[in-house]
Amino acid sequence: MKNRDYHLYLTDTEYSRIVAALINLKNDLIAQGRYTDGVDDTLCKVTSAKKQKMKIFYI
Repeated sequence: MKNRDYHLYLTDTEYSRIVAALINLKNDLIAQGRYTDGVDDTLCKVTSAKKQKMKIFYI
């Protein structure tokens, strides 16, 4: 089965909120004594993703 690529276009505020939410989730999991592997992987993917500038034209 072929892996699908997904593209997500975020503004700076959306990007910072996602990173903050993942960090808060990781801290909650650590406080509960649970594993944080999935959150770590997602956080690495989000922070290492390429950033692309786009122009948006309003009609």
